[in-house]
Amino acid sequence: MNIAVTFLPRQERAPLPPIGFIGGGNMASAIIGGLIKRQIPATAFEVVEPLAEARERLRHDFGITAQAEAGAALERCGVVVWAVKPQSFAQAAQAVRGLAKDALHLSVAAGIPSESIARWLATEKVVRAMPNTPALVGKGMTGLFARQAVDAAGHKLVEQVLEATGELIWVDAESALDAVTAVSGSGPAYVFYFIEAMTEAGIELGLTPEQAHRLAVGTFTGASTLANDASEPPAVLRERVTSKGGTTYAAITSLESADVKGKFKAAIRAAHLRAAELAEEFGRG
Repeated sequence: MNIAVTFLPRQERAPLPPIGFIGGGNMASAIIGGLIKRQIPATAFEVVEPLAEARERLRHDFGITAQAEAGAALERCGVVVWAVKPQSFAQAAQAVRGLAKDALHLSVAAGIPSESIARWLATEKVVRAMPNTPALVGKGMTGLFARQAVDAAGHKLVEQVLEATGELIWVDAESALDAVTAVSGSGPAYVFYFIEAMTEAGIELGLTPEQAHRLAVGTFTGASTLANDASEPPAVLRERVTSKGGTTYAAITSLESADVKGKFKAAIRAAHLRAAELAEEFGRG
């Protein structure tokens, strides 16, 4: 299946409208923090967060007074960001439906189809985002899908809200977000898994835990930067450091004989399948 993907250029910034957040946890805080670094004042945000501990963290970190329940304050918002747990979305939408009627709704909740969001909120102005956890440090990858009612200005508005979290791509088919979930949404866990294995191997070979960890993390960081900056594909970069009969050759041969690449691709396909199942499960109601 061929899926069109658009890698977006950076846009000139226009003034942002007040932004509402339903949910004030880690992902909401990453977005808010990035916007505040761009000199967006705390008064520009309306946050609904039922947990007192999270409300206090927002006050301490950003000077934002969050509310425990949705109310009329959301009516001034031009964008409402949905950063709730998927299983809580439908219930939370009942309290917000009818508020911020002209707002664009941006969901970063995993697995909730845009059709369900549009139905629950009685609006077609819906964008789905699939971010990953490096967004917390401004190094995320986020896939985006917009319903047809979202115009070019709405696309730019979403880009402005999310640009501080890292790289953004638009996909033309909502089903592609399941692939985004499988590759990059779950992807940090794959990287951590390999870092864990490399660290353990280094310790077993006589390095200290600190040495092994630094070597593993630094290798991933450096190799990722090289892959990003290089004009050649990863396979060519790999071949350049794999001299026949050498140490890298021995390692790659061992991986190939164990079909690690095939098993890894199967794991990503399993994540893709589960993403589709969750969309069906959470989209009911």
